[in-house]
Amino acid sequence: MSVDTGMILLHLGSAWLAGSLIGLERTFHGRPAGFRTHALVCVASALLMLVTVYQWQWLGSGVPEETIRTDPTRMAQGIMTGIGFLGAGVIFKEGLTVHGLTTAASIWMTSALGILYGIGFWLPGVAATMLTLLTLSLFRLVESRMPSRIFARCILRFDSQRVLDEPEVHELMRRHRFHIESLSYRTRDEGREFEYHMMLRTHDHDYLPRLAADLRHHPALREFRLSPTSD
Repeated sequence: MSVDTGMILLHLGSAWLAGSLIGLERTFHGRPAGFRTHALVCVASALLMLVTVYQWQWLGSGVPEETIRTDPTRMAQGIMTGIGFLGAGVIFKEGLTVHGLTTAASIWMTSALGILYGIGFWLPGVAATMLTLLTLSLFRLVESRMPSRIFARCILRFDSQRVLDEPEVHELMRRHRFHIESLSYRTRDEGREFEYHMMLRTHDHDYLPRLAADLRHHPALREFRLSPTSD
């Protein structure tokens, strides 16, 4: 095996390992783009960069070096532009909740790592791989312990003859340690039903199931919907 062949395999193997490690973390947490996706993205990026690193092997020795010169930075720009379509595919919106932003960012980062391993930029490649793994795993623990605001969309549906007054709704939410950020009204079924649409804010996820349990047994309430929002 020639020296160039060994180096090419080292480039691809390093990219495959880095993408696989990041993909394993995503798979462990049940994300839509996991082990195989990240491994393929990283290897594909490295493979395309190898086209520019070893361009004279596929151009042939008969082509003068000053005649054709490929620009590695343009190849990298093309890779990062194309990976945006894949990243957009894992982002989806459900109501007020947006899912997949972190997975899209990890795919983008994996592609960048593939570029680094493809050109043999080992030190920043290894360092960025470790930082990515720490960000995805360690920062998850940090986020879970940080005080934060939690928002939820709430819909309360009443019979039009048994509607809670607005002050009573505010008091109900206050008892469960929720603050009403916004409140709107709506009638349904030709005025036979009345709805409150609210955006709620609290600071503890445990308050959500407690509120849901109380609403489930509320005598005047016909139907409700409580949907936590997230990034």
